[in-house]
Amino acid sequence: MIGQVFVRLKILVRGGPFVKSRCWKWSWIMIVSVLALTGCGQGADQDDQGETQEQASSPDQIYKNNCSSCHGQNLEGSVGPSLEEVGAQYSKKDIELIIQNGRGQMPAQNQVSKEQRATLAEWLAEKK
Repeated sequence: MIGQVFVRLKILVRGGPFVKSRCWKWSWIMIVSVLALTGCGQGADQDDQGETQEQASSPDQIYKNNCSSCHGQNLEGSVGPSLEEVGAQYSKKDIELIIQNGRGQMPAQNQVSKEQRATLAEWLAEKK
């Protein structure tokens, strides 16, 4: 099979009867393009994934990824209430339970892991 590929490549390079066929030309262009594109960017995915995991562990990033759409970029509130002084009203444990189970209009935040929930609750409990 590999031998046939090399023979056809040789004919293609030298200019044989296959070169005149448009289908053959487009087939080779597509094969080469697919092979080139599948090799590109494989390492970048792994690097991006590592950075994302590091960034996702910071309370700021956890908040921005999960809470800011309702509570505002700077804890000021928008759809949800302000969290600027939430630590004066709730303990870390209370905040964890609210994140886990939801409260009032706020749904449970099931996408937030237990570790992220603890990190975020500790950070928010300091906001007094």
